[in-house]
Amino acid sequence: MAYFTASCDPFEGEKGNKVFAESLKLDYPILSDFDKKVAEAYGVVHEGRAFPERWTFFIDKEGVIKEIDKKVSTKEHGKDIAKKLDELGVAKKK
Repeated sequence: MAYFTASCDPFEGEKGNKVFAESLKLDYPILSDFDKKVAEAYGVVHEGRAFPERWTFFIDKEGVIKEIDKKVSTKEHGKDIAKKLDELGVAKKK
């Protein structure tokens, strides 16, 4: 399993996102999408919305979107992700 986040913030590209991720002590990368092309393709940036939606996409090994969480609560999201991965039958790390 792989996980990451993507940022549309105009940090200094990958280097800025790497520094930001390190400052937060994240164990996953922050990918750069400063031109918002990927965000637009996934529908999280759209007319009438200045900032990207905070959605989580669960994508299988074949690249198929299995689930989209459109009601992300940052306070509970870690638990929500673990529950959804279990529901989707993703093996737990040993």
